Amino acid sequence: MSGLPAKNVVDIPELRDRVNVFRDRTHAGELLAGILDSYRNSDAIVLGIPAGGVPVAAVIAEHLDLHFDVLVVSKITLPWNTEAGYGAVAFDGSVRLNEKLLPRLGLSNQEIEQGIETTFQKVTHRAKSLRGERAFPDISDRSVILVDDGLASGFTLLVGVEALRKANANRIIVAVPTGHGQSVQMMAQHVETVFCSNIRQGWNFAVADAYQRWSDVPDEEVVRILKQIMPE
Repeated sequence: MSGLPAKNVVDIPELRDRVNVFRDRTHAGELLAGILDSYRNSDAIVLGIPAGGVPVAAVIAEHLDLHFDVLVVSKITLPWNTEAGYGAVAFDGSVRLNEKLLPRLGLSNQEIEQGIETTFQKVTHRAKSLRGERAFPDISDRSVILVDDGLASGFTLLVGVEALRKANANRIIVAVPTGHGQSVQMMAQHVETVFCSNIRQGWNFAVADAYQRWSDVPDEEVVRILKQIMPE
């Protein structure tokens, strides 16, 4: 690893620049819980980003005996490629665009606005399908641990952070099992602390490479976890 993490970044040094370090998301959550132990039995709330961040977050919340919920965000995808994005939208309407990428895409202002609106509708629908009629928890003056299963570009997490700031979170902690070194350092400029077990450098970064077993998490599994951890 070139250089050391920022002072507000906590990692596991022996896992730096390694792949296949987690058996699965459950194992990843267990290791993260270990370095988050100072938050055990505190007033912090753990928020998982669906879908992949929820299994990781649930393990952390259970191990540390913390309140658990979800924060729904989604990337704004290109009209011709639904796998690639140029920004993200949070459940409260917060938007973050990749201003460096946009000039190269050739999108009109109308197409961008349509993309934002479509994504917001998607986020609103997904939040209702996952959370039902439950109101988003009051996080004012609380510490929030925002969890995803990895940190690549960081745009999705950043818009989540922006939404939490608007909701008056006292401290925002980002916790991810794996992350690209540059993105981790960037994220550290926007939050109080970043916990990332496995920091990796290099051109070819993929979140999945940190896991021995990797697959998409269906919304049905997210709902099952939410019902188990947050009973009605």
